Amino acid sequence: MTFYLDYQATTPLAPEARQAMEPWLDKFGNPHSPHRLGREAAATVEVAREQVLELFRSSRAKSRDGFSTSLEANGSLVFTSGATEAANLAIKGAAWAAPTQRRRIVTLATEHACVLDTVMWLGRQGFEAVVLPVAADGLVDLDAVAAAIDDRTTIVAAMLVNNEIGVIQPVAEISRIARQAGALFLCDAVQGLGRVDLPEADLIAVSAHKIHGPKGIGALWIREGVVLEPLMHGGAQEGGIRSGTLSPALCAGFGAAARVAAERQELDRAHVEQLFGSALERLSGWTVNGSVEHRYRGNLNVRREGLEAARLISDVRGVALSAGSACASGSGRPSHVLKALGLSDAEARSSIRLGFGRYTTESELHQALDLIVEAADRQLVFA
Repeated sequence: MTFYLDYQATTPLAPEARQAMEPWLDKFGNPHSPHRLGREAAATVEVAREQVLELFRSSRAKSRDGFSTSLEANGSLVFTSGATEAANLAIKGAAWAAPTQRRRIVTLATEHACVLDTVMWLGRQGFEAVVLPVAADGLVDLDAVAAAIDDRTTIVAAMLVNNEIGVIQPVAEISRIARQAGALFLCDAVQGLGRVDLPEADLIAVSAHKIHGPKGIGALWIREGVVLEPLMHGGAQEGGIRSGTLSPALCAGFGAAARVAAERQELDRAHVEQLFGSALERLSGWTVNGSVEHRYRGNLNVRREGLEAARLISDVRGVALSAGSACASGSGRPSHVLKALGLSDAEARSSIRLGFGRYTTESELHQALDLIVEAADRQLVFA
């Protein structure tokens, strides 16, 4: 048996998502075709779109800074191949559509690679890339944000919940600063959708497989009036800015996962709160990376002095855990997120990320943590 503690890399597929997808593994109609099979497929896509939008609405309903009107009246949801494509479309699309006097792009040092690498690439194409540092707790200084954003800024990108350390950035305030300066605000809500209240934004990137949906599909929410240049040219099937044939099966799975996430928001939140407190008790002597207060409780990034995380992961074969982002695994470099917090290379390499959620039982978590602690103790004894 393998205990799964890598929810930030991907989440287990919800049974409801699997059930919604199965009929469309046999049905082969193209959702962009005009005949009956195509119309049936298109209807499934639109039901899924509405289910994802409903999750957005329910995620904003309790937000102090959320929208006061429905998303249907304020924007649209474009399906993509995943959050990486959504972030690229948002940042590049906004930059390419921006007036010539707005050539500055602002982001944070702890962003996901799909944002940081895109911003830095645009920096080599004549745009001004500004990457703001964070403090030791992983949070950005809002005064530094305000100083960096001016009338030259076209877009500001900030992650809601950090994928490596779980820290929740003050995105509502960052959004307000950006939009007051006339810049667009992109929120990478991949790790926060359905778990943390969404902020007011112009663009929001999400991914299905982080909310118990299938891999290979994500979405970009675009506020009404926001103009983006397409990344790809072709049939322009999605809102005129995203070309390519959609998969009804993936859309159906995403929609079903979103529906369940909307229904279970409070239950899931309470469950991870319980698991987080239990995990902290069992990891006495370990240091939490990033703010303990301002974080999503389903992400616990911890370190222990002298530990080699890579060796620990190899030794604990009965537990699926990681040392950080799955996108950067195998690079051999310390996590850029942990380095941004001011950790040394040794401290970064002694850190592990534990992710848990809806399908993690407290008993399984305890057994997994016992295995991790025992392996860490053995390693340090013979170090």
